[in-house]
Amino acid sequence: MKTANEGQQNTGLIQAEAKIYARRVSGKFQTLRNISLWILLGLFYLLPWLQMDGGQALLFDLPARRFYIFGITLFPQDFVYLALLLIIAGLSLFFFTALAGRLWCGFACPQTVWTLMFMKVERLIEGDRNKRQKLDKSPWNADKIIRKSTKQFVWIVIGLITGFTFVGFFTPIRELWGMVSTFSLGPWEAFWMIFYGFATYGNAGFMREQVCKYMCPYARFQSAMFDQDTLIISYDAKRGEPRGARRRTDDPAEKGLGSCINCTLCVQVCPTGIDIRNGLQYECIACAACIDVCDQVMDRMGYEPGLIKYTTEHAETQKATHVLRPRMIFYGVLLAALVAVWAYGLLTRTPMRAELMRDRNALYRELSDGIIENVYTLSVTNMDRSAHELSIKLTDFEGGEIDMDKDPSIAAETTRHFILRIRAPRSSGAGGRTIHLKITTKDKQDIELLLKARFFLPASGL
Repeated sequence: MKTANEGQQNTGLIQAEAKIYARRVSGKFQTLRNISLWILLGLFYLLPWLQMDGGQALLFDLPARRFYIFGITLFPQDFVYLALLLIIAGLSLFFFTALAGRLWCGFACPQTVWTLMFMKVERLIEGDRNKRQKLDKSPWNADKIIRKSTKQFVWIVIGLITGFTFVGFFTPIRELWGMVSTFSLGPWEAFWMIFYGFATYGNAGFMREQVCKYMCPYARFQSAMFDQDTLIISYDAKRGEPRGARRRTDDPAEKGLGSCINCTLCVQVCPTGIDIRNGLQYECIACAACIDVCDQVMDRMGYEPGLIKYTTEHAETQKATHVLRPRMIFYGVLLAALVAVWAYGLLTRTPMRAELMRDRNALYRELSDGIIENVYTLSVTNMDRSAHELSIKLTDFEGGEIDMDKDPSIAAETTRHFILRIRAPRSSGAGGRTIHLKITTKDKQDIELLLKARFFLPASGL
């Protein structure tokens, strides 16, 4: 049996990779992978259809520059929340990698999830490893054409559905379905649906482990986040070597053999085609398929399980494994602080913004009755999904009055500009004073904005 490395052929400057036929495997870790698979796929395909407050619960409306996230509407001014969320996601990856190695790659990475789904389709149509190998080597006939064509057709359908769903996060998916069903897709929707569908089809159907080995940067810099207490998948060479075939009734000690029977099943089930017995390799995505199949072999042979297992370098050398260590404490504290700041900001965020700007053409106007008038432009942005009636008052300006050019109301998710003429007696002060404007909504008492501006008056004696 050749490993992936042994099966490589050099053709000039390009290294040809042997096709990997991963064998079906079951076990506790593969059960967890399947649970993760269906949960993540379910969230991806169903979330765009979830409705909230009369609209799509999760929608990134780029043309309108609005992001709807489960009842919260974010505008471009709220970019800090999205940026902070990306920082939290990146730091979470560092934290969990330092703690548990590449569990993200093996159980939750989109490349892994869709590849696993495509492989399930492939096994369902073409059969398990030996049948697929035999089918590929056989001459083209009716059975081979039907199986290959059916597989490709199902893959393409899954890719298009994935592309449709992806676009549905940016274009309301119910509207998008109407466009698709009436063949009235816009050019951008059609382009991105086909592009993302083709990317899914190519990455999960053909490139598979090549994406993890050559395209994904995570595999390259993960070693910077590993230490001797990081969880890895490891083969117990002291127990397993020397490896060799034997009957179940044979005593390994009498034959001078270790526990490894050299069945190579750990290689056959590996989706990246590596031999974990050669030590930790950057191609390993920690999917634990080798653990499940090796434990099954050990059980059949009557040996203790755990020849291949999740462990740490310290545990392998009989040293204590430390979960709480400076790196983990630093990552954990920083991550908790960022999450707390992000959550506090969202929970205390007022879904309305306002800005008060003075008319720069004149400091003030003196009316015929001696009243002093200052003119301001009030810009109000309503980030709520409902319209509001506004109440605009001066809080600490005795004798001051507000004259508005429009009724104080604002529609949902709009910005409206008001001209405010604030008037006060000449006796209100010499030169000017600071005034405060209070804006509230009549239907929602928890929305309140306080604005500050300068009100100019004639100087003393003028």
